[in-house]
Amino acid sequence: MDAVKGSDGQNVKRPDKRAERSRRTREKIVAAARELFVAQGYGATSLQEIADRAGVAVQTVYFVFRNKRALFKDVVDMSIAGDVEPVATMDRDWFRAACAEPTAAGQLRAHVRGVRDILGRVAPIMPLIAAAAATDPEIAAQWPAGPDPRYTVQHAAAKSLTSKPDARPDVDTARAADLLYGLLSPELYLIFVRNRGWSPGAWEEWTCAALIAHLCTDHE
Repeated sequence: MDAVKGSDGQNVKRPDKRAERSRRTREKIVAAARELFVAQGYGATSLQEIADRAGVAVQTVYFVFRNKRALFKDVVDMSIAGDVEPVATMDRDWFRAACAEPTAAGQLRAHVRGVRDILGRVAPIMPLIAAAAATDPEIAAQWPAGPDPRYTVQHAAAKSLTSKPDARPDVDTARAADLLYGLLSPELYLIFVRNRGWSPGAWEEWTCAALIAHLCTDHE
């Protein structure tokens, strides 16, 4: 960013228009790729189709992402985060605000609401990830074996939750993390919302009630 003088004589950073254009272009390409991957599948979608949907030249797609595999990884990452900012889930405002709730029940309500937003974006592409990874070893390598990042997030939430005054004393952090990991899974979300036709709101209400019943002392 360039610096200019403000009315008080202090240097004020001027927005970097080129960087903002680059960010918008990246977001358009990722959004177009997500739409086409969900509609057609990863293998059946070409970079030219993605460029046409995004309204950019295909050379721009190659310049920004190099190849379709890298673009697919960005589609997954943006679906999880909701934007292209490199901020981990546990550093997101919604996650920190949920953990800061004074009660376990309050944290669960805020946490499930935040996870619902993520699952609404991520769950539809989970089958795509599995299918693409099964046919392309380089895509599979983008998600190496090791601790599941989703479990890491739920364990952090569980650690905060089990310290609250209304948390059930007979449920430790590991058990709470397992319950969060299982009930807030993309697979279970898809069973209810896609397969059984529940609304996301109905899923949120049921999941929240189930978790409060199992993790909180006062769940009337």
